[in-house]
Amino acid sequence: MYIEVNGQQTFVATGGKTFDARLPTVVLLHGSGLDHRCWALQARWFAFHGFSVFAPDLPGHSLSQGEALTSIEAMGAWLVDALDAAGIEQVHLMGHSQGFLMALEAAPILGDRLLSMMALATAAAIPVNPALIDTAKQNTSKAADMMLQWGFGSNHQYGISAVPGMQPIGIGQRIMANNPLAVDLQACNQYQAGNERAQALRCPVHLVLAKQDRMTPVREGLKLAKLLGISPTVIPNTGHMLPIEAPKESLQTMKSFIQTLN
Repeated sequence: MYIEVNGQQTFVATGGKTFDARLPTVVLLHGSGLDHRCWALQARWFAFHGFSVFAPDLPGHSLSQGEALTSIEAMGAWLVDALDAAGIEQVHLMGHSQGFLMALEAAPILGDRLLSMMALATAAAIPVNPALIDTAKQNTSKAADMMLQWGFGSNHQYGISAVPGMQPIGIGQRIMANNPLAVDLQACNQYQAGNERAQALRCPVHLVLAKQDRMTPVREGLKLAKLLGISPTVIPNTGHMLPIEAPKESLQTMKSFIQTLN
């Protein structure tokens, strides 16, 4: 569906069902350079099991209009504006990588509207190699190739996948090469408030880490888990692109977490 947010048309995937703002809403937030397509399996399951799904393309990404937002703080504020535009009152925020940082910034604005949060393949801070940012500024496709080589675990590099051959890496390349990757990476690199925001959370939180994550290493995710006082789920044989690389495994963890809240 399309909604208007701050005067711009924003695309939001709803998991294949008509959006109903009266239902508790699972908000799926994509990572740097990605879009709603990374949540295809997860969005469909939640949409057909009692939730509304709200998986937006950030401004300037894929099907959404507008300029790319240049800071995580701006992304968090934009998310609240988008939820307000859709009339959403109760939300479960689930964010991959940059998407979780964005959720952290939205959390204090949402207050009691926020029912829970889930973080996937992320940490409280996501420093980015300056060489990758420079490459993304000059050649987005080349930077996407670099990220995808690092972003998938060893099984996918050899073509072992939930879908035939190397398709998930191809999907990632197709999405990222046409999105403002450099802007997203720079926003992640500059973000400093993650620990403070995480410590202030008062809703249930769960963290899902990828054992072979070379972009936000497990050790950094474990620091976040310790800060939050939770025991994370660690999925073996997977890398940073967790929602695309291990859709069934990540969905199972998402389902298990949200079902404990009912």
